[in-house]
Amino acid sequence: MKVLAACTLVPILCFAFQDLGSKYGGMDWLTYDYTAWALMIAPVLMLVLFIRNRELIRNPRTGATFSQTIKIVAGMYGLWNIIGAIGYSWLAVISVLSSLAILVGDRQMKKRASA
Repeated sequence: MKVLAACTLVPILCFAFQDLGSKYGGMDWLTYDYTAWALMIAPVLMLVLFIRNRELIRNPRTGATFSQTIKIVAGMYGLWNIIGAIGYSWLAVISVLSSLAILVGDRQMKKRASA
């Protein structure tokens, strides 16, 4: 859960520091590129975390919180990366596919576990 929290919070904190640092701190090196890359890397790291913790998804008693949290974050980052793929870089498509893999994989694992 700590790694999932880090993957969730780091891009959000990058947005906050970019906004505050560029407006009030006079830090010109804090650009939106700095934030966009953190936003594109997080879903890929979450996919690795999802694959490594498949057993948590299959067992609803121990992994309900993990499953619910990773789905919410994957959906949120999937939406932001769709916008990023349109407006920033086509490399965000990799992050969108990672988010979709998490959302679809979670549903498939739960169906197989209940059957």
